[in-house]
Amino acid sequence: LRGRKSQPGHMGLAWPCGGSPAMCSMGNSTSRLYSVLAKTLSSGAVSQHQDCLGQLDSARLDPIDPKDLLEECQIVLQKRPPRFQRKFVNLKKNTASNHRPIRVMQWNILAQALGEGKDNFVQCPMEALKWEERKCLILEEILAYKPDILCLQEVDHYFDTFEPLLSRLGYQCTFFPKPWSPCLDVEHNNGPDGCAMFFLKARFELINSANIRLTAMKLKTNQVAIAQTLKCHETGRLLCIAVTHLKARTGWEKFRSAQGCDLLQNLKNITQGAKIPLIVCGDFNAEPTEEVYREFLNSSLNLNSAYKLLSPDGQSEPPYTTWKIRPSGECQHTLDYIWYSQHALNVNSALGLLTEEQIGPNRLPSFNYPSDHLSLVCDFSFNQDPERLL
Repeated sequence: LRGRKSQPGHMGLAWPCGGSPAMCSMGNSTSRLYSVLAKTLSSGAVSQHQDCLGQLDSARLDPIDPKDLLEECQIVLQKRPPRFQRKFVNLKKNTASNHRPIRVMQWNILAQALGEGKDNFVQCPMEALKWEERKCLILEEILAYKPDILCLQEVDHYFDTFEPLLSRLGYQCTFFPKPWSPCLDVEHNNGPDGCAMFFLKARFELINSANIRLTAMKLKTNQVAIAQTLKCHETGRLLCIAVTHLKARTGWEKFRSAQGCDLLQNLKNITQGAKIPLIVCGDFNAEPTEEVYREFLNSSLNLNSAYKLLSPDGQSEPPYTTWKIRPSGECQHTLDYIWYSQHALNVNSALGLLTEEQIGPNRLPSFNYPSDHLSLVCDFSFNQDPERLL
């Protein structure tokens, strides 16, 4: 693989002990896997989704060894620079845990139609945005961190790529598109973008799932959320996971605030007023100075932002989670968050962010990194006595 596997940026792929959804060997079927991967690469517009799914139905029944999928991705990516090295920061306090950590990954992966057609990343070569390779960079990042729960925004290749492949890795998959996705305005689009959630069936059982179309000022909006209540096989405890993507752009702060209030109210009902531990992943399109951020921080659900714990005082968000250059200039913002019930959950570790040097002068996305947003990854464990801390 022309050195890609052995570079410092490679994180390895050993799935957590007992957490592997599909560790059966592919044997001589790697070529069949590559054929399936190739089908996901060549899929076209939304009208072709059903044809693609029809082709994949028989192959989908066979589990994929994640090592084989990673190897096929690396073959596609052999002319690209290696992945960046990012290290987990240990945040664990002196609290005992009787179960394996639950790894949660949050990522706005950049809708392909928007990246190529609307977002105007003036320092990013169009060649770097080719779906055939960018898709493999996204998969490589997911495979490297091996999340138990994966929350994505701006997914416009769910049916032809992420659902067929991740379901064969043992994930249960859910997708909720935006009602009026801006992707549909782009010629040769692949359908609407939306939020997607994936969890390992080996670790969790789905108890309840809700697709939420967010409201603002009593009006239904174009932004959505998914909230799922899961039962952890190992502990028997319930956990609610939500993913969302709030309205973008300056001038819409009150709109985002209203959407946040609506989501919080929905989550209060779903978690029975914080009795069920909660994790909320999202691109909030809001800096920590915005009202919607304060609403989540001061909510009766007793939420905290996990990435604050990386700061020296534990009270400051990272300096950025997205960094790009558009025609209007350079944009460096903190917009992405993993919120959690601080009375019921501990943050054991969090993945450090890319440095400015790693990101480089042309910022994101790039040949090295597939999105304008950084992935956030945290390991959580249940508190032993959550009622005492609420």
